Amino acid sequence: MLPEEKHPITAPIGSKTYPLGEKSEHAEHSRSLALVALSHTPVEQRIYLAMLAALSENGKLEVFTARRVMVLSGIRSLSTVRRGLDGLMVKLSIERRARKNGDGGPRAQASSYRVFQPEEVIARRRHLGAVVVGLPENGPSRPHLFDRAIKRVAENTRLSRREAQVALCCVEGLTNAEIGKRLEVSEQTVKFHLRHVFIKFSVKRRAELISRLLA
Repeated sequence: MLPEEKHPITAPIGSKTYPLGEKSEHAEHSRSLALVALSHTPVEQRIYLAMLAALSENGKLEVFTARRVMVLSGIRSLSTVRRGLDGLMVKLSIERRARKNGDGGPRAQASSYRVFQPEEVIARRRHLGAVVVGLPENGPSRPHLFDRAIKRVAENTRLSRREAQVALCCVEGLTNAEIGKRLEVSEQTVKFHLRHVFIKFSVKRRAELISRLLA
């Protein structure tokens, strides 16, 4: 059995975390993957990408155990993997599978999970009324207007996950109060992150940031 690590696993935030493809046939998938990544912690995204990669390699539906995810992701702490899987379930990126016990009734299997493609994750979240940051509800053509903003957020490797969320919310035209409500943080917290976003994009005000992201 592998020893559990004392410190949480961390991963850098960058273009590999929020990928956005250039080829048209991959644009929709890459956009969805980038948007889904904005809701994941670095550990959750590391696990999610490892599961997607295994799914793509096998070319068939696969149910993952926590220990298999630990091997695939390279995270040596089983408890860290389980916390990551719990977070992904809450965010509807994966689901826990059920099996039948001896009497034919369903029984939850804590370490058995199915992963969803990014497009499926967004559809599941919207079905339950969850907000997808960077994907406004103003018609099917609107998400394409945010491609450049998503790409520029992805390319800025100094942004934290929360700063990336705040930046895209600004592009949507949300006020600080509305961003706070969307992200479930205080307005002061939004202002704090926004100051860092301005610095990292070398701008002084919101209009400049929006222009920089959409240019």
